Amino acid sequence: MTDASSSSSGLLASAERTLRLEQQAIGALVERLDGDFERACELILACRGRVVVTGMGKSGHIGGKIAATLASTGTPAFFVHPGEASHGDLGMITPGDVVLALSNSGETAEVTALLPLLKRLGTPLISLTGRPGSTLARHAEAHLDAGVEREACPLDLAPTSSTTAALALGDALAVALLESRGFTAEDFALSHPGGSLGKRLLLTVADLMHSGDRLPRVPLGSPLRDALLEITRQGLGFTCVIDPAGRLAGVYTDGDLRRTLDQHSDLSGLSVDRVMTVPGKRVSPDTLAAEAVRLMEDGRITALAVVDDDDRPVGALHMHDLLASGVI
Repeated sequence: MTDASSSSSGLLASAERTLRLEQQAIGALVERLDGDFERACELILACRGRVVVTGMGKSGHIGGKIAATLASTGTPAFFVHPGEASHGDLGMITPGDVVLALSNSGETAEVTALLPLLKRLGTPLISLTGRPGSTLARHAEAHLDAGVEREACPLDLAPTSSTTAALALGDALAVALLESRGFTAEDFALSHPGGSLGKRLLLTVADLMHSGDRLPRVPLGSPLRDALLEITRQGLGFTCVIDPAGRLAGVYTDGDLRRTLDQHSDLSGLSVDRVMTVPGKRVSPDTLAAEAVRLMEDGRITALAVVDDDDRPVGALHMHDLLASGVI
């Protein structure tokens, strides 16, 4: 074996050992879930304010992520640095809040220094530590035990398994709260309006459709030539065909044109009625854009007519509009 291959093998072995140790650390948390976890959830569900997450160093980084996860899943939360809290930022915490404090040792000076202030405010404290007998754990209304047998770091010093366990326990807390609140995908989208999920769940056909002068349409009985000119003029790959009452009688598309050319040698005498697709795919303006995508994919088409409750065309939607909006 060459030196290079020996080095590569060692790197992979190190990575595998790290992942197995962290996997074991997370697995051990399951056996330690108890009434304190339920108490922590009850405190947060009863909270009239927000969950204030705090932690120092690596625990602080994990705390920031936990706060972000809580906030995006229906539990208002934010992170406060414990050092800054002792120098003015404690004013961000109110009696109606709940504090979630992270410290692997449970003895971090910047965090334990907040205990008398929190007691004076009457703000409930949930601790997440690796030592159930620590100062922070003993003074908390609920303690979440994220202790690990050893760190993945071969020196057993760098926070690795312990931060992974704390992060996983924070996720478990957020998901338990999410399910208890009946939080839905639509609720999630409302806090992520700029993300792809938000666009899929919030945008409707009405937000994206072409309407007014941009709606391609020709009257029933029009020469095929007029339908082709309308398709070209609007550039949406189809036109609506409207009956005398203003309702959608059918559609004529680029695909219909190919079929027309296969079946008819002379187009000059054709009316659009004879070759249009009846009744034609259609959606309402309040249809979710994501549902319109599914209809297009299922029908292998690139455009849809948009009709009101009386089946009167009010807009047109093209696949390009969905692509440009980020829905797909």
